[in-house]
Amino acid sequence: MARRLVASLALLVAPAAAYVVPGASSAPQLQQRSSASPRFSAVEVFEEMPEVAPEVSGFGLAAASVAVGAMLGWLSARRQQVASVAGAAALAMAPAAGLAIVDYDAVKYLGGSDKVDINNANVQAYRQFPGMYPTAAGAIGSHGPYKSVKDIYDIPGLTEQVKGIMKKYEGQFVCLPVNEAYFIDR
Repeated sequence: MARRLVASLALLVAPAAAYVVPGASSAPQLQQRSSASPRFSAVEVFEEMPEVAPEVSGFGLAAASVAVGAMLGWLSARRQQVASVAGAAALAMAPAAGLAIVDYDAVKYLGGSDKVDINNANVQAYRQFPGMYPTAAGAIGSHGPYKSVKDIYDIPGLTEQVKGIMKKYEGQFVCLPVNEAYFIDR
């Protein structure tokens, strides 16, 4: 027990022993300025004033070390409570997520029904149609906006096989006006 107490006190005092108070002999030597420039007279007065170092007593350092040790002991004993308070404080200080409410009547055509809007749906919405994803869906998604469903056949570089798959599901496609909130997600 005594060994632990001595070791604890040694660890608490060690940071205090490393603190060195500057003595009077270590004060920087001041140089005299020439009085040719009168605008620096007030500055020269302050430069010539000696710096006063705060006096630190052994008792003050010991008290500070004991206080730090007591605080760390208290935090260690109440780790769960401290963590809960820190988490609650972080949650309270964090900015709340903005509610992004987009009122879009045709949201059902973005992949939530059997019909897909070719101007606003992303390529994932075409997965419900076998053969459409990824080639045909990628071509439709990257070459919009379209004025009608028939415009998808004018996409450059489409093979006849891909056009045939698109033709098979043409009745499932709708062409609605572009909505900026969804068009950018393509």
